[in-house]
Amino acid sequence: MEIPLTAGGPKLLIGLIHLKPLPGAPRYDGRFESVLESALADVDAWQAGGASALCIENYGDVPFWKSAVPPETVASMAAVGTEIRRVTRLPLGFNVLRNDPRAALALCIACGGSFLRVNVLGHTLVTDQGMLEGEAAPLLRDRSRFGGAIRILADLRVKHAAPLAPRPLEEEAVDLVERSLADAVILTGPRTGSEASVAEVERIRGVLPDTPILVGSGITEDNLPRYLAASDGVLVGSSVKERGIESPVDRKKVQRLSRLFCGGPSARPSAPPRPE
Repeated sequence: MEIPLTAGGPKLLIGLIHLKPLPGAPRYDGRFESVLESALADVDAWQAGGASALCIENYGDVPFWKSAVPPETVASMAAVGTEIRRVTRLPLGFNVLRNDPRAALALCIACGGSFLRVNVLGHTLVTDQGMLEGEAAPLLRDRSRFGGAIRILADLRVKHAAPLAPRPLEEEAVDLVERSLADAVILTGPRTGSEASVAEVERIRGVLPDTPILVGSGITEDNLPRYLAASDGVLVGSSVKERGIESPVDRKKVQRLSRLFCGGPSARPSAPPRPE
């Protein structure tokens, strides 16, 4: 299913599926069935709560590889993504941390995904993994060859990073769309769970009126209304967890958040029967 991503269209609530540490990661405990069970439980919570789409991230794999991840990471995410695709009709996306969008594109193709999130599509950022350079050139050519309908959601000055040199935010945003060919722009706060600047969201809306603008961190029930006017949706992870970011997604928290959007849970696609 394609993600209904349009500027000025229905507001999107994209639920993040934070995977537990995968095989090869320092904190992996050797129980892949636990990774799968946790992911499927979060899918159920997001779907029942009224999410518009889901985005799978290898969030537990800290410390992250700088760019290309090893094959065991891609294989593990494909295994999880395949099972998630079987139990939901929601649009599905991937973000391979820290910055492996070509792997995310391959996962979309293999698992029926319709979008990917890219932390650094254009420009160069200083991060805790070192210098990350934009991946637009190889990614867009891969998409042309293999997955032309898959949408690219690109971060603008992604969290846990800083620009290499000062430059007006509006110029970076326009380049991200016009030169790196992003289909949507994501704004975040400086860290996971920190609020994005409403003023910055409004500034980017001013220079990109026809591009979907999403908010990618710090969204809560209390602050969501402040972002809905200027943005086209949000990506949410930590604020709907039961007891902190590494705990399960709380269905009731998702429902309360979803009610702030037009439509609510009743407007979302239903799940197909889970295979026995």
